[in-house]
Amino acid sequence: MITEQPMTPASGLASPGALIDRANHLMQALAMPSLVQLVLRLALAVPFWRSGLLKWDGFLRLNDTAVTLFSDEFMLHLPGGPYHFPAPTVMAFLSGSGEIMFPILLVLGLGTRFAALGLLVMTVIVELTVPDGWPIHLTWAAMALALMAYGPGHISLDHLICRIRSPDGAQRNPGQVAR
Repeated sequence: MITEQPMTPASGLASPGALIDRANHLMQALAMPSLVQLVLRLALAVPFWRSGLLKWDGFLRLNDTAVTLFSDEFMLHLPGGPYHFPAPTVMAFLSGSGEIMFPILLVLGLGTRFAALGLLVMTVIVELTVPDGWPIHLTWAAMALALMAYGPGHISLDHLICRIRSPDGAQRNPGQVAR
């Protein structure tokens, strides 16, 4: 960290090092870890939620388009492939379920690391299905990994549950950022 240097008497201005130090403190105040973690959770949830909504015609009723995509359109781009998805109806159901449930968990901050892992696995499968989409898939993977590593933050049900379970606050909870 840059140490603050006194103002120069001749100019009455703070030194460049002091200005940089003040700017760094301002950025740290604006980008509080819990706020960043909340934004990460929301940003990762939105694209999966929107995709999941397109797969359903009602409660636990897949639409025909979702099944058709997994049986006719989507292919796994693996060595020696591409290959059709095995059990396309099951895959469409699992995909649609994950795209609805994991974002809900992320938004609530409940089981956040588990939900982020689920979306990371789905991101890998999406990347194997649509290899040209790697720039956005890399972004999703980075957000999922950050949530798995740092947790949901203080603005989450995970954090609230840990506070209730440990009233003395002695245990490290999932909402804390590891430093």
